[in-house]
Amino acid sequence: MSQSYDRGLVEDFGRWREFSAGMWAWVFHKFTGWVLVGYLFTHIAVLSTATSSETMYTNTIQALESLLVVRLLEIGLLAVAVFHILNGVRLLFVDLGVGLEAQDRSFYASLVLTGAIVVASVPTFLAGVFG
Repeated sequence: MSQSYDRGLVEDFGRWREFSAGMWAWVFHKFTGWVLVGYLFTHIAVLSTATSSETMYTNTIQALESLLVVRLLEIGLLAVAVFHILNGVRLLFVDLGVGLEAQDRSFYASLVLTGAIVVASVPTFLAGVFG
């Protein structure tokens, strides 16, 4: 006789409330890693257009940098990169056995530090658009 197991629906987002800080750290780290990989491929594709015409490339970059949406995406990229770095350092310490009892607090600290760095950097990113 075969047994079946009801694993629930993928769309059942109520299960996400059960995630601990460690699970959220894992989810955010994987997400930010994939975003950085996507950015890397996009960055390489954009840079490869520089070989056709230096003037066209420069004009394109200047036009993109003048757009508010591009500046906001750059702020998002900064947030993703900073969190990924800080969480990676946190994971390195955990793997070395340092701070095992404070994993939740160190995850929250990496989130807060990421937020502080990003908020402090916003004026720099928006200066070219409004200034």
